[in-house]
Amino acid sequence: MRETTPSIFLIARPALDLDAMRGYLAEVGGETWLDRRLAETGGKPNQGELLVEFAGRACYRSWEPGLNANVTRVRADPRVYLENILSSAHGSVLEHAGYTFALHNVSRVATHEIVRHRAGAAYSQESLRYVRLVDIGFRVPPALEPLKQQCIELVEKLEEFQVSAAQALHIDDQGIPFHVKKEVTSALRRLAPIGVSTGLIMPMNLRTLRHVVEMRTDPGAEEELRVIFGRIGEIMVEESSGVFQDFQRAQDGSWTPKYRKV
Repeated sequence: MRETTPSIFLIARPALDLDAMRGYLAEVGGETWLDRRLAETGGKPNQGELLVEFAGRACYRSWEPGLNANVTRVRADPRVYLENILSSAHGSVLEHAGYTFALHNVSRVATHEIVRHRAGAAYSQESLRYVRLVDIGFRVPPALEPLKQQCIELVEKLEEFQVSAAQALHIDDQGIPFHVKKEVTSALRRLAPIGVSTGLIMPMNLRTLRHVVEMRTDPGAEEELRVIFGRIGEIMVEESSGVFQDFQRAQDGSWTPKYRKV
């Protein structure tokens, strides 16, 4: 057995085809908006936030005054524009920008709760039907710290059983077909602790991330999820400071937005 700590990696973010975006804007009359955004950022805009703003302005044709007879003034500052999106609860445009996280050494206790978030999310998890447990990763939560040694000994016994059972069932013998190994591996996972460390690939869009970070860092949330989404909150406040501009972190670690249920 090895003791583990959750690790969170942001592995993918939106990537725009600016030429195609410019082609669309040339037809609707909004090229000057893109020119301004590129000039302001030295040609390196925050692509997730640019996509959100693009989608929002497309709804009202608000690239600049005069394109829509009802629009006589537009918000030029992108941060101010994004705050208006948040305050008016125009959250659908946040769904266009997705970010993918790789979660390593998180427990199956945590992933069983995370995968309940279905809207705006997708999941790929390490499968214990195919991956045999020969080196169990395990994190002893703070509440069990006084019993840490007993916890470790118990998990080590379960790990020893995984190894000895596989040997007794001869699944590593020469010529054993993969479907037999899979069947035994699948059966043995039933005798693994639910706290075993695993990996999860998790795309979520900005709207979902705002909701889940708030929900899963609440003081009443499960302890490990508070750790995981506390870190994701830190990442997203830096990664998308415009969309997460209203989030504040309390001393208890919770992330709370000014504008809720965007």
